[in-house]
Amino acid sequence: METIMQTIPGALSAILLAVLILMVITNIIVQVVKKLTWDKVPTNLLAFVVAMAVTLLVFFAVCQIRGVPIVWYMVAAAVALGFFVAFAAMFGFDKFRQMLEQITRLENRKE
Repeated sequence: METIMQTIPGALSAILLAVLILMVITNIIVQVVKKLTWDKVPTNLLAFVVAMAVTLLVFFAVCQIRGVPIVWYMVAAAVALGFFVAFAAMFGFDKFRQMLEQITRLENRKE
């Protein structure tokens, strides 16, 4: 019989993987939509809306596929996950790009 402490690492790794995949999907959709709207919509707002839509869509699809009954606290958890995805999509990519630029500047100084 498994205890809750034995299931936490597996659950956390699954959640982090889900956030990563949803973040990549969100970034791709935001970049495409941003090009189509000619930057008329603020990018952070667009990223938030896309992250919530993608996260909830995937949540409902997984529940439908697995035959899991949807309960209100599961929807609340999916919305919370959507906030994490939106945050990662808005700030994670920019920080990652900034870090790569700093690394290349350091390498250019060494040469």
